[in-house]
Amino acid sequence: MKKILLATDFSERSDRALRRATLLARQFGASLALIHVVDDDQPRRIVEAEQEEAARLLRQMAVTLREVDGVECETRVILAPPFAGVATAVAELAPDLLVIGPHRRQILRDVFIGTTAERTIRLAHCPVLMVNAAPVGTYRHVLQTTDLSEGSRDALQRFAALDIAGRARMTLLHVFEAPALRLAFSHAIPKDGQEVYLEDEARKAASELADFVSTAGLADVRQIVRRNATAAQHEILKAAESEAADLIVLSTHGRTGLTKLLIGSVTEHVLRASTVDILAIPPTGDA
Repeated sequence: MKKILLATDFSERSDRALRRATLLARQFGASLALIHVVDDDQPRRIVEAEQEEAARLLRQMAVTLREVDGVECETRVILAPPFAGVATAVAELAPDLLVIGPHRRQILRDVFIGTTAERTIRLAHCPVLMVNAAPVGTYRHVLQTTDLSEGSRDALQRFAALDIAGRARMTLLHVFEAPALRLAFSHAIPKDGQEVYLEDEARKAASELADFVSTAGLADVRQIVRRNATAAQHEILKAAESEAADLIVLSTHGRTGLTKLLIGSVTEHVLRASTVDILAIPPTGDA
């Protein structure tokens, strides 16, 4: 990575993102671009006052980064709706990675229009790292996820090229379906038959995952499969907890398609609920 973009709102949430972005910049010898978006849908005097204060705070941050952390950086204040402003900065600055803090959890608002973070990730054509946990060093255990689609393969190859996790342990999770065990059909299968069926489906999923890893050229990754006994996002979060992962890697596209984009994708649900960092990666075709 040569350039990292950090979007900050100067909150404690953004402080976590700043620290992680600084660690990554030092790790790769990359430069940092610090941006703050001022919502321009306000009275002009308020916009101007917020713009001036934001520029002052960004300059202070830049001085600290240069003098204390040895990280070269630039700053910019953008006037726009928050998610549109960040997407504009991504298009203009072409960073290798966008780093943001966790979104404010406003349940009803999120349900109807989605969070700023989610809309930013939909519009950004670069990997986006949402920093949920306080950084304590480099990542130790990364949980990658796949639905075995081409989009997922491309995203995981892009993740490997980023080398963001260094020497962290790598685990690849595939959540598989067992359609015959759905409530509408399970009563027709005796319990021992259900167990045999589930074992067969798990073996099939493991074989498909192994083929996927081989054709994708992914190396040094431990492979695990989980049945979607609950929604896929819950299985991902449970796997992250049981594996003690401190970073979850998700593709922003795959088999979900437009329908899932409209009703809420697995990625969006994980973004809303995760307490560990999330790296959302678009396939290379979206770059």
